[in-house]
Amino acid sequence: MKRLEGKIAVVTGGSRDIGRAISVKLAKEGAKLVVNYYNSESAAMETIEEIKSLGQEAIAVKADVSNLGDINNLKTKVIEAFGGKVDILVNNAGGLFARKTLGEFDESFYNLVMNVNFKSTVFVSQAFEPIMGQGGSIINLSSLAARDGGGGGSALYSSSKGAVSTFTRAMAKELGPKGIRVNALCPGLIGTKFHDDFTKDEVRSKVASGTPLRREGTAQEVADLTAYLASDEASFITGNNIDINGGLAFS
Repeated sequence: MKRLEGKIAVVTGGSRDIGRAISVKLAKEGAKLVVNYYNSESAAMETIEEIKSLGQEAIAVKADVSNLGDINNLKTKVIEAFGGKVDILVNNAGGLFARKTLGEFDESFYNLVMNVNFKSTVFVSQAFEPIMGQGGSIINLSSLAARDGGGGGSALYSSSKGAVSTFTRAMAKELGPKGIRVNALCPGLIGTKFHDDFTKDEVRSKVASGTPLRREGTAQEVADLTAYLASDEASFITGNNIDINGGLAFS
C-alpha cells in the first residue's frame, strides 16, 4: 500500500518547480491532489495531466492565496471535489519578486512580498485547519534565508520566511492537541526558476562549490522530504524547520 493512499492533499503554488514536484510526488504516494495556481494555468494543467497519468485524481484551482476571498473559494472547490476533509496541506506559494535594498523598496513591494509569502500561509492554514483531523499534516515552505538573512536584496523575502518558520513552531503547539502536525522545510540552493530569474550564474556556482555536497539541490529532493513529513512515518515530528541544503548550513 502506498504511504498516502486515499488521503486528500492541497498544494498552494503547486503548478511548477518545487510545487509541481511536490504535487506529483504526493500523487505517486496515493494522495488525491488539489493543485492551486494563480498565473500559470498552462503549467497547472500540465501538472494535472501528469498526476492523472499516474491513475490519481486531481483538480486545479485558480486562487490568489494572499486574498481571503480567493482562499475561501479554494476551500469551497476542495470540498465540492473531495468532500469535507483534507489530510495534507502544503503552503508552498511564495516568491522573491525582485532583489531590492532597504532604500529601494516601498510599501507596495513590502505588502506584495509579505502577503504572498506569509499572509497566505497564515490564512490558508486558518481556512483548512477546521477540516483537518487526527493525523493531519501541514507543511510550510520556509527557507535557509529565514536563518541567514538571504542573499543581497532579499531582506523582505528572508524576513517573510522567518515569519513562516516562527508561525510553524506556534501552530505545532496550538494544533498538536488536535492531532495535526505542523512542520516547515528550509531549502537552500535548489535548481529552479526562482534562481534562474534572481540569482546570477556565477553566484550559483560559488554557492554550489561551497556546499559540502558540491551541487545544487533538486525540486524532487524537496518533494521526497515533503512526502515523508506528510506520511504516518513522521507521526512524532512536529514544530520543526528542517534544513535541506546539502550541508551549506547546519542546524
